[in-house]
Amino acid sequence: MLPDLDDLRCFEAAAVRLNFRAAANAVSLSPAAFSERIKRLEGRVGTRLFDRTTRRVRMTPSGERLLPQARKTLAEAAACMALSGGPAPFELTLGTRFELGLSWIAPCLADLRGARPERTLHLAFASASHLLDALEAGRIDAAIGSMRLARPGLAYALLHEEEYRFVRSPESQPLSGCSDASNHVLIDVNRELPLFRYWQDGLPADERWQFAQHEYMGTIAAIKLRVLAGAGVAVMPEYYVREELESGALIECMPNHFAKKDWFRLVWRDGHPRGADLQDLADELRTMPLR
Repeated sequence: MLPDLDDLRCFEAAAVRLNFRAAANAVSLSPAAFSERIKRLEGRVGTRLFDRTTRRVRMTPSGERLLPQARKTLAEAAACMALSGGPAPFELTLGTRFELGLSWIAPCLADLRGARPERTLHLAFASASHLLDALEAGRIDAAIGSMRLARPGLAYALLHEEEYRFVRSPESQPLSGCSDASNHVLIDVNRELPLFRYWQDGLPADERWQFAQHEYMGTIAAIKLRVLAGAGVAVMPEYYVREELESGALIECMPNHFAKKDWFRLVWRDGHPRGADLQDLADELRTMPLR
């Protein structure tokens, strides 16, 4: 008997994630129903496709040989649908930070849908580390952010360069160098000071900043509220404080010194079956200015 396309889709999801629970979630099946589809496919091809233990899932040599053909078959089936009446519909789930999603991604959804009506985009919000965990587990198809990419097996496309500004409220004391740091509270995301690191990376290696205190707010939205209230100083993404700097609600500290820049990226798993569509999405997002 010929394999069922849904069985092949489940097989491809399991091959990418090597986690049956995550793969079942990705194709909207219960773990039991998902396992039954894999078992049915193995029965039809006459060989085991995965070795499973309580600790890990590993593809067998037969599974590795089947994967390229399974992907080709699924692509050909999608092409048949396209010939019969336009592009086949598909869905992508994008993970991003709360602030970036609300200020930039969500307002772009209408234009993105207009450009590709067959594509439905879903959003998921989390911190940078949780986004990468979700990406590896297959709970999301791609992540958008400026997270550091030290993990293997990831592909990405650059979207927009991200600049940073060191800011304070007009009521705060001036800050013209590290000697003034002891008069201020530094507000950042967490104890690793990921935002202030952009500033520090642009300083001489022997220059040390000793602040009176630190506050950790978890999100840049909360950081901005605290700085606006005069509670401390912070390094912030330029796009996110642009209006406040222009209106005078925030003042830039040391405007002649520039923090290290970064990039917003669209990140996905290497070998993702929708890799070409994700690259197209990156090209579209690149034309849409940050806000």
